[in-house]
Amino acid sequence: MSQAKASPGNLVLYISSSIVLLFVVLGMFWPTQTADVVNKVFAFLTTDFGWLYLLSVAIFLVVTYGIAFSRYGELKLGKDEDKPEFTNFQWFAMLFGGGMGIGLVFWSIAEPIMHYLSPPVGTGGTPEAAATAMRIVFFHWGIHAWVIFAICGLALAYFQFRRGLPFLVSSAFYPLIGDKIYGPIGKAIDILSVFATVFGVATSLGLGSSQIATGLNYLWGIEATPGTIAVIIAVITVLFTLATISGLHKAMQFAANLKIWLSIGFMVFIFLFGGMVGILNTFTGTLGAYLQTFVGQTLWMDNIKWVSGWTIFYWAWWIAWAPFVGQFVARVSKGRSIREFIFAVTLLPVGFSFIWLAIYGGAAFQLDQASGGAIKEAVNADYTTAFFVTLKQLPMYWLTGPLAIVLIVASFIGAANSATFVLAMLTSGGDMDPSKKLRGFWGIAQGAITIMLILVGGTAALKALQTASIAAAFPFMLIMLVMCYSIIVAFREDSGARK
Repeated sequence: MSQAKASPGNLVLYISSSIVLLFVVLGMFWPTQTADVVNKVFAFLTTDFGWLYLLSVAIFLVVTYGIAFSRYGELKLGKDEDKPEFTNFQWFAMLFGGGMGIGLVFWSIAEPIMHYLSPPVGTGGTPEAAATAMRIVFFHWGIHAWVIFAICGLALAYFQFRRGLPFLVSSAFYPLIGDKIYGPIGKAIDILSVFATVFGVATSLGLGSSQIATGLNYLWGIEATPGTIAVIIAVITVLFTLATISGLHKAMQFAANLKIWLSIGFMVFIFLFGGMVGILNTFTGTLGAYLQTFVGQTLWMDNIKWVSGWTIFYWAWWIAWAPFVGQFVARVSKGRSIREFIFAVTLLPVGFSFIWLAIYGGAAFQLDQASGGAIKEAVNADYTTAFFVTLKQLPMYWLTGPLAIVLIVASFIGAANSATFVLAMLTSGGDMDPSKKLRGFWGIAQGAITIMLILVGGTAALKALQTASIAAAFPFMLIMLVMCYSIIVAFREDSGARK
């Protein structure tokens, strides 16, 4: 069980690159046909197997916390004498930065307003709809998302740092298939991980760049054309590629810390000027409703159309991101105990996210009412404008508007750093310090893919590939279910060997 047995990863690199190129060509030149096919596949999966998505995430919850509270929680992600590589603050900043920072910036206002206008139950536009909207947002961005990342991260960290296996998703299956992880089965798992990561990041880069373009239009009247968005993507690509090449201990930490401090600054500002009492009421009431409905909401399918369009979509999206987020949180968690890892990964970012969502969402509802519905109108017209329209209702927009663009850029650089580093690891046989050349290749490739799709196929091409990556989450979800069993088998073996 040593890394010496692992292949150089060239096969994974060549096959995954070819698949990515094929989908890019299809998306560029036949965007409508590609979108039609992937939408039909995704509709079939979410309609006929939506119950399996919900049940699988429920299983991930039980397994994750079952392990944390069991005797296995005392095992260390590494040798018994290993110490953590990063300080607690650095660790937390990178845990959060490697996950969903850009998503929170993008959706923290738009999603509550959308649920408020069209709730899954009841009448839209009422105080009850506002409360329901905030509870749903907590649910979609809460513990369920992070247990998905934690399962992947736990498996990767354990088998790399304690068992000495390659730092690859396929290594998690060693207890079940042994050396076959180095063969076609293992390669297929790693190729699927690369596919989901590339298109997950490419579509997020497109969305984040669109939001930046909207901000530039709001601030300085720069038209948000495909050409403008392409230039923004090119600049961001250069930044995160250079940051990734520099390594974990340099620019990656700087980007993570910058995003954390900017995020805290915006939260404090919006809290002070967006209606403190209302925000505190929103946080308290929503947290209580979230905890009260936790189990029932986990398996709720009464409104199948709504659940398929939102909850199942989110679960599939988080599963699609699990290979790279899981691998990144594993990479920075060496020396931590399993119990410490699980509680930190599933609770610390969630707590931060809940405070963020309550501040942004609570302020948005109050400011929308004070402005006569300006935020609702903006979300209906173009949900990428929600953040900037909300800031416009507050003081010092001349300062907060430009800083919002910096926050979006920093948030995306954090996630793109993680993804690029992980892609290099996945396609180099699990090398924990992949070559700068390979890191640069994947950084440039992600930016180039997104630019080509934007310029040739427009946002329709990006949406088609986003749906394709989420559809690819279905087989990876099945892989993760088997991964849960494999982890428990490995823990039993380790515990037995220590007696």
